[in-house]
Amino acid sequence: MALPASPPARVFAQLGPTAPAPAPALERGGGCGGPPPPREVHVSGSAELSAGPDRARVCVRLGSRKAAAAAARGSVARRLEYIAQSARRRGVPEENMTITEDFSRLENTYQMEAEVCIIFSDFGKMQNVCNLLIEKLGTSVTISPPHFYHSPEAVDTLRNTCTRVGPARYIAAFLPLSRQVCVAAVGNTRRKAQEVCRLFGQSLGKPLLIREEETKEWGGHIDSPLPNASDSLTMQERIQNATVYASCRVFAVFEIKGKENRRNKLL
Repeated sequence: MALPASPPARVFAQLGPTAPAPAPALERGGGCGGPPPPREVHVSGSAELSAGPDRARVCVRLGSRKAAAAAARGSVARRLEYIAQSARRRGVPEENMTITEDFSRLENTYQMEAEVCIIFSDFGKMQNVCNLLIEKLGTSVTISPPHFYHSPEAVDTLRNTCTRVGPARYIAAFLPLSRQVCVAAVGNTRRKAQEVCRLFGQSLGKPLLIREEETKEWGGHIDSPLPNASDSLTMQERIQNATVYASCRVFAVFEIKGKENRRNKLL
């Protein structure tokens, strides 16, 4: 599931004090103390990511009440076939359609009720199918509002552990969303630290400290409708309700190596 690019970090940066010049070495057997402390740049930044739902379920309900059992069954069967064909023609596989039927006798009549639940991975096709059924079948069917959710495959991607590639590289897409956003936040702080160093003609060294200050994850639901969900919500509002969000704020300290290499600056 594709993830949107992380927004620019909100950054606070501070250069550490310049290290004092080392004391001159003593003659013959004398020596100075330990090496001077490294100069540092302190940076804090944040990032936010989101993962939208990749599935939608729509249920179509229909029924018929007739004096003859065959007439009640036939009326529902014709509409069921039309619904199934409409979905198939738009690429919905058979396994993504579930049909349930209920047949009963009420006084001197027979009642046939059915429900078709269709799972869509393409929300545009879902709208086309629903619009067609409303146009052709009218009030003889009732179409539920779409329920958006994350498929098991998408959930596994969000929760899976990272995969190592090469000596020290990771594929962020295989990290849980809360860890992806932390990786993005650390990357933002490093880029901003580099920008600060370049302003002063310095080059960035190794990280001395990276501290995760706050990570939050919110929103989204897996595969069950929201309780008391309002039927008046728009499709975009329903998608937003099913979207998972994560944010992270980190603090980092990087070493300042010294004057920026002119050759690197030109690259």
